[in-house]
Amino acid sequence: MFRRIKITLSLLLTLSLLLIYLPQSLPIAGAAAAGQASQIDAVLVVDVSNSMNTSDTDKIGNEAMKMFIDMLSTKGDKVGIVAYTDKVQREKALLEIQSPSDKEDLKKFIDGLDRGPYTDTAVGITEAMKVLQHGADPNHEPMIVLLADGNNDFAKNSGRTQSQSDKEMAQAVQEAKDAGIPIYTIGLNADGKLNKQALEDLANETGGKSFSTNTADDLPQILSEIFASHLKLKVVPIQSMTGNGKFQEVTINVPNASVLEANISIMSSKPVETVLVDPTGTEVAVPSDNVLLSKSKSYSLIKLLTPAEGDWKLKVKGASKDKIDINLVFNYDLELAIDPIPSKTYKTGDKIDIRASLTSNGQQLPNTELYTNMNAVLVVKDLDSSKTEEIKLTNTGDSFEGSYTIADKHEYELTVRAEEKSFYRETEPVTVSAKGTTSSSGSAGVTTPKPADVEKEDAKPFPVMLTIIWGLIIATLLGAAILIMKMIQKANKGFVGQLVIEIRDENTNEKTFPQYKKLGAFKGKFNLHQLLQLAPELKETEGFIFIPGSNDRIIIRSQNGGTLEKSGRAVDISKGLELKSGDRITVPLSQADKTIFLEYLV
Repeated sequence: MFRRIKITLSLLLTLSLLLIYLPQSLPIAGAAAAGQASQIDAVLVVDVSNSMNTSDTDKIGNEAMKMFIDMLSTKGDKVGIVAYTDKVQREKALLEIQSPSDKEDLKKFIDGLDRGPYTDTAVGITEAMKVLQHGADPNHEPMIVLLADGNNDFAKNSGRTQSQSDKEMAQAVQEAKDAGIPIYTIGLNADGKLNKQALEDLANETGGKSFSTNTADDLPQILSEIFASHLKLKVVPIQSMTGNGKFQEVTINVPNASVLEANISIMSSKPVETVLVDPTGTEVAVPSDNVLLSKSKSYSLIKLLTPAEGDWKLKVKGASKDKIDINLVFNYDLELAIDPIPSKTYKTGDKIDIRASLTSNGQQLPNTELYTNMNAVLVVKDLDSSKTEEIKLTNTGDSFEGSYTIADKHEYELTVRAEEKSFYRETEPVTVSAKGTTSSSGSAGVTTPKPADVEKEDAKPFPVMLTIIWGLIIATLLGAAILIMKMIQKANKGFVGQLVIEIRDENTNEKTFPQYKKLGAFKGKFNLHQLLQLAPELKETEGFIFIPGSNDRIIIRSQNGGTLEKSGRAVDISKGLELKSGDRITVPLSQADKTIFLEYLV
């Protein structure tokens, strides 16, 4: 740890010096990345105890989770699944979606979930936090979605108490709050036994939202709301209809060219047929290259990729008297940025001018059409009194402008929020202070040199030795920066291929079905325990570390020494063993009476 701190401090010092000496007109690399569309790291947590047999008799909760997965972007989002009773029943580590087959893998996992006795919600939330802590991308938006009835039911012989469960839940919630991970809760109340307050408290404490329903048929709509809320989008309701056995037409308006994806969800109890017509009047095949179709027993989801602006026509034919609900969620590559506010201490009565504009990939949008139907407000939070007020901003056609006058000697947090019917965006909050007395015309403690002082300084000889010393320091720091960058590149090096895992119980001689674990989501290194979905009984596998090798190979080593078997021979892996495609190894476990079989495939 101390070595890491030293490296980090060295890097910060080096970058600080480089920023001082580099021309100020050069763009900072991170600025462009800041405007990219947000991506999600989501863990879906579902109560699979027997009590759900009455709360969700038809397992529509499973259908809702599958719909949520279908609504995610075609690439980049990551999803994990935790199914729990009073223990973790089944678990799927975060899987990065790179193709339609990845989504299918997740949905098949959901279809394979079974139910069991007893319930302990703290177990599910605690495990979800572990999944995010071990696999989330720091550049993604993390979230947890919990489907449950909010009630616990402990086995009498387990010794587990409500007090113990509450303590574990409180710790998990605090970790979620500290990490900025909202927990969205969906309470299922088909049998009237919902513990609504417990689920609402869980959501409110972490900045999520809580929903409840008396019928599982509402779940797809709720999942749409959660998806939209997390990415600062809005669900656009399209007219509901009752099927009559004929095609009925609705209009899908794509408002502008900044729409990355349009998700059209069609919820019905029976299958529907669809026809799609683009704004030019041309019929578009469903599915096709830029139109994806996902179907389940309770919904159809049509995803339009970079759709053309204008009015699309969707024709839907449903069974006679079947209720059909249609919702629309757009995904935008847009952010809202506030112009820099002067970094100074203000006083009562000072006016702060505010300007905010939409950006894409870090660049202000030249397209003024986006602003046409948008409204914006400046949200001012008094950090001393906790009072909040909103000030309407003027839409100038390519920005939102206004001002705020300091009312008291307090600290304030300023945020701009802009919205229209299909999405909203908020700027990062900016804090200003009116508590100090520093003059706005200059920095406190800095004296402007007098002309005589300037003449004396000009008369001083050129500091040759000082320049040489600084040159050596900068050269040393540059060398250290290069070394650190190489270390960072190594730490972020990715993996290829997959590992096939089978586990044999040495007491019963039974072997699990092969599990195929894709390695593309890992960077730098990972341990075998992560690959085994953090199963508690296999904790000793934490010591087996994988790192990427050259030529599409991987290296396994043991932190604490140890052996494994390859081709029937014991191999010492304390210094590392290189695996190429097709290599098989056997990892015997002493504490769990199990043997793990691994095959590396590229």
